[in-house]
Amino acid sequence: MLILSYFIIGMTVLSVCAISTNGALDAGGAYYMISRALGPEFGGSIGIMFFLANVCGSALYILGLVETIVAMFGIPTGEDGRSGVHVLPQSYWYEFLYGTVLLFLCLLVCLVGASIYARATFLIFIIVMVVLITVFISFFAVREKVVSIVTTDANGTHYLNGTFTGFKLSTLKDNVYPQYARDYTTGRMMSFTTVFAIMFNGCTGIMAGSNMSGDLKNPSYSIPRGTITAVIFTYIIYNLLALMISCTCDRTLLQNDYSFLRDINVWPPLVTIGICCSTLSASMSNLIGASRILYALAKDELFGKLLIPAKKTSQGGNPWMSVIMSWFLVQMVLFAGKLNTIAAIVTIFFLLVYTAVGLACLALEWASAPNFRPTFRYFTWYTCILGILGCVTMMFLINAIYASASIVFMLILLLCLHYLSPSHSWGFITQALIFHQVRKYLLMLDVRKDHVKFWRPQILLLVSNPHSHKNLITFANDLKKSGLFVLGHVSLEELDVLPSDPLQAQSDFWLQLVDELNIKAFVNLTLSDSVRYGAQQLLFISGLGGMRPNTVIMGFYTRSSPDELLRNELEVDHSRSSPLMYTSTGRKKSTENFSAWEYVAIISDSIKMSKNVVLARYFSEFDRTLVCSVKGKETYIDVWPLNLLRPDSATYVNTCSLFLLQMACVLNMVRSWKKAKLRLYLCVESESGLHGQEIKLKQLLKDLRIKAFIHTVVWDPVVALHWHKQVGENSGTMGESYLNFPNNSIRISSDYLEAVNQMILGQNPHLPPAVRFLYLPRPPADTSVYNKFLHQVEMISRNLGPTLLIHGITPVTSTEL
Repeated sequence: MLILSYFIIGMTVLSVCAISTNGALDAGGAYYMISRALGPEFGGSIGIMFFLANVCGSALYILGLVETIVAMFGIPTGEDGRSGVHVLPQSYWYEFLYGTVLLFLCLLVCLVGASIYARATFLIFIIVMVVLITVFISFFAVREKVVSIVTTDANGTHYLNGTFTGFKLSTLKDNVYPQYARDYTTGRMMSFTTVFAIMFNGCTGIMAGSNMSGDLKNPSYSIPRGTITAVIFTYIIYNLLALMISCTCDRTLLQNDYSFLRDINVWPPLVTIGICCSTLSASMSNLIGASRILYALAKDELFGKLLIPAKKTSQGGNPWMSVIMSWFLVQMVLFAGKLNTIAAIVTIFFLLVYTAVGLACLALEWASAPNFRPTFRYFTWYTCILGILGCVTMMFLINAIYASASIVFMLILLLCLHYLSPSHSWGFITQALIFHQVRKYLLMLDVRKDHVKFWRPQILLLVSNPHSHKNLITFANDLKKSGLFVLGHVSLEELDVLPSDPLQAQSDFWLQLVDELNIKAFVNLTLSDSVRYGAQQLLFISGLGGMRPNTVIMGFYTRSSPDELLRNELEVDHSRSSPLMYTSTGRKKSTENFSAWEYVAIISDSIKMSKNVVLARYFSEFDRTLVCSVKGKETYIDVWPLNLLRPDSATYVNTCSLFLLQMACVLNMVRSWKKAKLRLYLCVESESGLHGQEIKLKQLLKDLRIKAFIHTVVWDPVVALHWHKQVGENSGTMGESYLNFPNNSIRISSDYLEAVNQMILGQNPHLPPAVRFLYLPRPPADTSVYNKFLHQVEMISRNLGPTLLIHGITPVTSTEL
């Protein structure tokens, strides 16, 4: 038992020494160490457990002293032949009264302050050492002696004789093996775990020094040396006592007379004095420790106004109110009546705290933080693990129900603190551990091993003014399908003329926005003298390792009035030569107008960088709550997978069309969009065979495991307005070569574009979709026609409601297992 106890304690002490020498300590001891290492939630919950452990521990030592006093001076209940003065009545309430008086003495010492406590404990230490010396002398000096014992239980009074045999090998042999019996004070059957629980309380004083960390002159120096010395010293004393007792006292004496050391001492009153001093010292140590932990909890304001009274201190800095509150709780625990009744609870509480100390040290060691460099280096991560495993194992061996209840209570406290306590700037070890693990796994994420089967959207959303585009931000969060989501913002500034980087001040605002919208997104901000160059920077630098955006989403470029300019994304008034641009410092004259040409250039740049492009239009009209929460109302997602600007290239199996289908399917897989129905529009000419194309498309959807309703649209009147039809009719055989001329796509007439727009609007007007997916053609190679290209896209998507225009260049679908 001693080896097991001190193994657990030794591993914990190493962790305590490591943490205590890694920086300045304040009041609270183990609570302070744990809270500053693991964060306020864990620290606060363990702090309460440690406080309760010290409260119960203080009561336990008082009850132990009361049992000794009553055994010595209590009026006997029958004829037991005991000598001495017996003047104290014995009953539950009398014993409670004696405990109250003794506890009041401890309270008086603790109220005076830490200095008088330190002097008192040093004096007690001298007395206890003298008593111990006489105890060891008595083993040799006292001759064989029979001790009369009287025990009382439900069956009546029993008279026994215990024997002090002196040093005999036969006595040692009789005492070597365990023969557990009933505890004569409670009547309960003892076992290894119950005896261990009682005995372990004699070893829990290792935290006494660290609990006084706020009162020590140099805690980082004193705590390791004092704690290690105390552990080694007490281990030697306990082992010597155990060995000498087992060689000299028979089993009857040991099991039925807990005050046997007094009966066999050369001067019995000395043992009584030693017991009184050591138990009073231990009780005071726990009481003052509890008060310091409570004071530290109150000072950190983890529980709000609940513990404000505990912050009151005397002129000398003694937290007298915390002492009184702790004393009151100890007084309540005294109602338990017997030492062995609460021993298991106290032990489990202490073991839980020791587990947390080991966990804190282990977390700091595993996090590999450069600032964790304690001057005490005699520990490693496996000493922490051994200590943690030892504590947890013994908790459940002692009493599985108490252990489980304690852990549940701690977790409830942890959750309450997580959601209700104010934030603190102590640093969170979880952040360091997450960083350590994320870095490790990012290095393992190899882009060369990417496979189309495991493709998912990784989105970079370019946002100018987030306030007017919250709808688009939340929609993009739905579209990411557990992938990377980055909010990108370009601030139009020149660093040369600024005193410092303005983006640092903006980053907190963007992170608050992420929290407010409850989205899972990163934020990337950049500084540039033009939107295009800023967008290029974001496309190049966003992401890390194998986690980089593969899809760029932008709001649609529109012509707006100057009043709308500051609240709409990427908008400009062409009626002014120098429009106002919104920047990090407010409004200023822009040296370069953000034109339609530059907007298309960003699309082209994105495609050149192998990014899929999504243009989002009319999302200011999008209401996610209305779409996703209205019961009984059908929600639709419309998909037009044909390149409407090039009807001559009518195919549904190219990369872009399949990307369009995949994105619609991804949106449909999101929980809030699961009830939405996909409608796929198949545009065909009557002469091309309607049924055959529909069968092919159904087979494609079946192979891709996409559930969608196919709507066939005969668009002969619309396609007749396209220039390739007209050229084909007029130029005969020359039409084929004429079709392939690079810039012919810009010759599309407004009539055709308007007809396409009306055709889209005319489909199921009584059941409009929540969002439409349209095919976005690649911008022309000739940069001089960028404005014309954007005009065409604008006309096709005009007044369609929330619409995504998508150009995909990445193969994203797979029919393989």
